[in-house]
Amino acid sequence: MKGHLLIVDDEAEIREMLSRHFRMLQYDVDVARNGLEALAVLAMKRIEVVISDIRMPEMDGVSLLREIRKQYPMVHTIMITGYVTLENALACMRNQADTCIFKPLNDLGELEEAVETAMAALDRWNRIFHELKGLAPVEEGSQT
Repeated sequence: MKGHLLIVDDEAEIREMLSRHFRMLQYDVDVARNGLEALAVLAMKRIEVVISDIRMPEMDGVSLLREIRKQYPMVHTIMITGYVTLENALACMRNQADTCIFKPLNDLGELEEAVETAMAALDRWNRIFHELKGLAPVEEGSQT
């Protein structure tokens, strides 16, 4: 598997289409209908990238994004929306989404590229952490 994605959207057709697409690309995929369901999945599984709609009932995507930043800071987030507004784009930027992609998602190339970029960043960090595990800890007061 290439990585573990969580797709969050209140529209079943979009969840199914994205889930099917990324599974074909060898990703492990979970789905949720809103932010509350997404947080439940995040609490139970190791998710690397969340693809979330912004406008959803119960808990919207921006609120979910805020919670991910607080609770799961290493999880990358890609926001999608059909409501193209400056306010939505600024909310995504302020809350440190990796990117925001506008619907309709006719060409999934941009979304694929965003996922690949997020996975590459995580791979780089994993290599760094792996290398650091092999190093001796720096003693307090020593010159480095």
